[in-house]
Amino acid sequence: MIWDIIAFALQAFLAFVVSTALFDALHWVLHRWETSRFQLLRTFSSWHWVHHKFLGLDMQINPAYARANIWFHILPEYLTSILGTLIFLTIFPWPPIVVVVVVRTVMLGMTLKEEGLDYNHMSMSRVGGQQGLLWVDNNYHAMHHVYPHNFFSSFSNIFDLIAGTSCQIKGRHFLITGASGAFGSAMVDRLTRAGGIVETAKSGTDFSPGNSAAMREKLERADVLILAHGAKTDDAWNANYVTFADLIDLFTDLGKTRLAPPEVWALGSEVEFHGDMGMAELKDYSASKRAFALRARDYYRSDALLYRHIVPSSFTSPMGKGAMSAGTAVSIALFFIRRGFKYAPVTLTGLALLNYFRFRYFQKPAADELKPAE
Repeated sequence: MIWDIIAFALQAFLAFVVSTALFDALHWVLHRWETSRFQLLRTFSSWHWVHHKFLGLDMQINPAYARANIWFHILPEYLTSILGTLIFLTIFPWPPIVVVVVVRTVMLGMTLKEEGLDYNHMSMSRVGGQQGLLWVDNNYHAMHHVYPHNFFSSFSNIFDLIAGTSCQIKGRHFLITGASGAFGSAMVDRLTRAGGIVETAKSGTDFSPGNSAAMREKLERADVLILAHGAKTDDAWNANYVTFADLIDLFTDLGKTRLAPPEVWALGSEVEFHGDMGMAELKDYSASKRAFALRARDYYRSDALLYRHIVPSSFTSPMGKGAMSAGTAVSIALFFIRRGFKYAPVTLTGLALLNYFRFRYFQKPAADELKPAE
């Protein structure tokens, strides 16, 4: 009996998730048709854009489009999802399929009663930085209305995870530190080629420990701050901890009044996991990186910003020979970021994967991680 219940639940769950992903794929297609050379396809796309007039780029509801939104978005979404659900009658018994149809119909009724308003469709003065990965929450879906050409998933995030449409790059302003280094320069190249608007900042010129105010103008222009500067020996504490924290804190403060949360990508290290391993030359570097990782966990959990922590295996740079090129490291990092991951393990050794659990759950402050190594 218990196995029958489990099988029933799994079948209903699978039918719901896959049928949702089918609608999300159609959603993506409708946006692609916006620039089609065929008038009919552009017309279909324009019908969908009524939904984006109902809940605009400013995340405010326009009641004038409520009825059109029902006809051109809500009902087509419901019918597409129902058809996707009914396909499963060819492989599953009918009871779990009926349950999914009933659930979807009840959801439709509730949405119609509220004239198109639901958990994911309501006015917002600010989008939070805590956004779902596997399941879509209101902050995640709000990003689709702010950036309509990404964030297509509606309930489960299967489509965006597969398509890599969980991050807007084209047209956004990126501010990158350490752009003269291997990772930073590779990131500049990739983002520029993807349509990002890139500006750079240099440690010691644009900012220094305790003096991040000079960066205010550049930070005000940026949508995304990417911290790729650092040092392994000389003044590692200031390079890897103080300036990172100062810039993030200022950027977060400047972003308090923005509609979309300020976004930060910061370069970590596998040394967060294994420490200095008794090697004197890694002592300062390890202490500074571990201390920042401890602070970064608070950024990771904060709703005031969208924080992404990139942890690479060693890559070839002026600091030394590595297991991969900086270009490869950037490509892997962007693979995860485009899929909405807030922790990006760029690894050949697997240590960055293990470090995820330390980063999220098991970090504890130690005396040598709260102050510069002597």
